[in-house]
Amino acid sequence: MKKNIGIWIDTKQAIIINYPYNSKNSVKKIESNIETRERVKGESKKFGRFGGQYLTYEKNRLNRKNLQTNYFIKDLIKEIDNCDGLVIFGPSKMKNLLEKEISSNMRLSKKLLGVQSCDLITENQMVAWVKNYFESRKS
Repeated sequence: MKKNIGIWIDTKQAIIINYPYNSKNSVKKIESNIETRERVKGESKKFGRFGGQYLTYEKNRLNRKNLQTNYFIKDLIKEIDNCDGLVIFGPSKMKNLLEKEISSNMRLSKKLLGVQSCDLITENQMVAWVKNYFESRKS
């Protein structure tokens, strides 16, 4: 029997849903640990005390967020490594980043069946969405 996976993803978390659905180990939640609002240690005002010196910490924040995003996507790829079919859905642009990473992976790019936009929904609605998606592909 084929192992299909649906992933609902946003910036905070990803929910991996296995299809066909059985009661145990079918829904797995992975937290992203991406800090969207953070204060860098030692951060102070944007301007210095001595004249026209301006300090910004935007580059540090962006680098840290990109690093955390890459770790999150790598964790997701480890989870979906042994599937036969994959669909990604969710509200944020994180699904596009995951799609880009999967498309660059030669082995996984053949397994990606689609990327869909979807609002914030409950876990039961996610399971039903994945079930409807894969059952509609059968016929």
